[in-house]
Amino acid sequence: MIENETQMIDVSAKEITAREAVAEGFIAMQAQTMQMVQTNTLPKGNALETSRVAAIMAAKSTPQIIPLCHPLLICHASCEFEFFSHNQTGQIRVQTRVRCAGQTGVEMEALAACSIALLTIYDMTKGVDETLEISSIRLLEKRGGKSGNFVRDKGPAKHL
Repeated sequence: MIENETQMIDVSAKEITAREAVAEGFIAMQAQTMQMVQTNTLPKGNALETSRVAAIMAAKSTPQIIPLCHPLLICHASCEFEFFSHNQTGQIRVQTRVRCAGQTGVEMEALAACSIALLTIYDMTKGVDETLEISSIRLLEKRGGKSGNFVRDKGPAKHL
């Protein structure tokens, strides 16, 4: 083997355990755009449901888009939204959660799901708002496996 050669990590000796990861990210937009998202009046259709389906598909497809991720049998993937308003701006918080029983964690699946959910909202709203900005995609929690649990100290809510 060549030193520093790219490789998939061998997880065959690891125990199968319940795994879970939660990720979040934000998309900022004009207040009127957020209102269109909330009332389902965008020209492209329902941004939230399209984004939710895209997030679930992304979680299941992570090994196809991130080269060294292990294929996992995803047991659950979800995507939730929270809205914040301030003056003429709005922000949507996307939170994704992924679970499996496997030999490696689902952090990348949760992060991929969150990223794709945000990009889908961007795609659904870009025709009515040029100010869109995606930010702060991060892992919030992970559970299971040998290294144990991780919960990010979130501090104050990251919004406007």
